[in-house]
Amino acid sequence: MRAPKGIAILLAVALFVGGATAGAVYAQDLFSIIKTLGIGYAVRTFAPQINDFINGILQNRGVAVRERTKVVPILNVQIGISSPGGAYVGAAQVSGPKAAVDRVQAVAQLDADYQQAFRVKIMVPVDNLQPWVAFRRVNGVGVSAVIDVRI
Repeated sequence: MRAPKGIAILLAVALFVGGATAGAVYAQDLFSIIKTLGIGYAVRTFAPQINDFINGILQNRGVAVRERTKVVPILNVQIGISSPGGAYVGAAQVSGPKAAVDRVQAVAQLDADYQQAFRVKIMVPVDNLQPWVAFRRVNGVGVSAVIDVRI
């Protein structure tokens, strides 16, 4: 019963903060907040099952990951003046040595557009859920899979 109560508190805080800063919460904004929190919660809750699913696909294709793997949330930042903005939530599977993978808390995804001709996605395994506060890469770990849901 504790998880639904926590989600309700998070939703209430998000609605209050969003309403206080924007003046009004539109239906689309409310849906985006609920979707973001829901997917973030699902990634944390079902990370082991998502990890097993991805590893099963790779094993069946004959390209199994031989290192330790783990599924973590993706934190996305988009850079670009001429391109429309967008936010994404999702999950990434990281792989590498056990000690390094255990330190990974999220994957920071940096998106950059250049004159609508090039799009660059940079995936950086980081050791915290707030890379905008302290951007610390976990060396020796790579991203082996990505799951995105547009919000």
